[in-house]
Amino acid sequence: MQGKAREEDVDTSLRNLYIVLTQVGFFDGIPSYESLDKKDLCTKEHIELAADAARQGIVLLKNINETLPLDPAKLKNLALIGPHANATIEMLGNYAGVPCQYSSPLDGFSAYGKVTYEMGCNNVTCDNKTFIMPAVEASKNADATILLVGLDKTVEGEGLDRNDLLLPGYQTELILQVIVASKGPIILVIMSGSAVDISFSKTDDRVKAILWAGYPGEEGGRAIADVVYGKYNPGGRLPLTWHQNDYLSMLPMTSMSLRPVNNYPGRTYKFFNGSVVYPFGHGLSYTKFNYTLRSSNMSFNIKLGEDIPYRDMEYYMANNTEKPPCPAILIADFSCKDHFELDIEVKNIGAKHGNEVVLVYSKPPTGIVGTHAKQVIGFKRVFVPAGGSQNVKFEFNVCKSLGIVGYNAYKLLPSGEHKIIIGDSPTSLPIDISFQK
Repeated sequence: MQGKAREEDVDTSLRNLYIVLTQVGFFDGIPSYESLDKKDLCTKEHIELAADAARQGIVLLKNINETLPLDPAKLKNLALIGPHANATIEMLGNYAGVPCQYSSPLDGFSAYGKVTYEMGCNNVTCDNKTFIMPAVEASKNADATILLVGLDKTVEGEGLDRNDLLLPGYQTELILQVIVASKGPIILVIMSGSAVDISFSKTDDRVKAILWAGYPGEEGGRAIADVVYGKYNPGGRLPLTWHQNDYLSMLPMTSMSLRPVNNYPGRTYKFFNGSVVYPFGHGLSYTKFNYTLRSSNMSFNIKLGEDIPYRDMEYYMANNTEKPPCPAILIADFSCKDHFELDIEVKNIGAKHGNEVVLVYSKPPTGIVGTHAKQVIGFKRVFVPAGGSQNVKFEFNVCKSLGIVGYNAYKLLPSGEHKIIIGDSPTSLPIDISFQK
């Protein structure tokens, strides 16, 4: 004890805490679940649910000349290499319960045919080269090589920040040596909970395909193999931007600002507009989708009470932006009930069934100082059979979807022409906002 708090004050706080815990039933257990045991939890249906969740989360980052999916009938020998090639508990990440079982990548790929397994590194820290040469030899004789690399909770997690965005230890050297030696296509699979700078693999055409599996859980190995062999068509999207490693040198540890200022580049897809390894929302498929926006242009003339003031905003006047007479209103000042709807046709123009995640962004009027470039306002996953189409509908509140956060942390609704963007589509839908008293 350092004498900074009195014992009776600590006792009072603990007493209040335990009163609340007792009131909410924290110590009562969960009677409706107490009779359940492993046989109830680890059913075939639940295990399949774990596998399906892992499949849905896998992101296809690269696929040169449609290398994936692989055809097991044409592969007599597959080399499975890397510190995650036989991963089990590493697939769980943080905050995981007790697994029913494990399906490692070695298990998953072995179900499709002959596999030669070499670890390449004894763990993800990969602090020596002892196991690299056996891995190189295995790749020389394989019809295809699957490299499973990445991170685990020994190098990333709460209270365990990484020093850089690179693969740890000699993992990169393992990949480079296998690239040189392999006679067949190389598929790189990354397990991690955060971004990894794999620029060298992205730009090297000898690495035919790249998958990110996150931490896929207990059935992760089966899920990865199912995606590689085409039993499941990947439809995942990156939930974060994958920056180049030198991005870290631009970020002072003392600054958490999102907006770019001078030599400070800004953070997140909303504000950073420099080059990246892979952008937020990136994700490929074994098929192709086309979007058709069926909604028409919209405008909202929002009527305000006389007591609601207009709010000023700063504009880049050098860009010939004409400052509107009523720049913005504070969203907290009024009850915003206006809504707009989107109707999007998603057509599968490829030869394979697939899932598509439809991402909807809003973009504020041009010329406003300090606002985001775009922001996600909604997304839906939809299954579309080959040659088929699905209509996807969204409904958005005008203020929640088109509002921006000012420097003072208040949320404002700017007047002017906002734009709705669907995924990476060049087509946008204008929405004009004006105010009237």
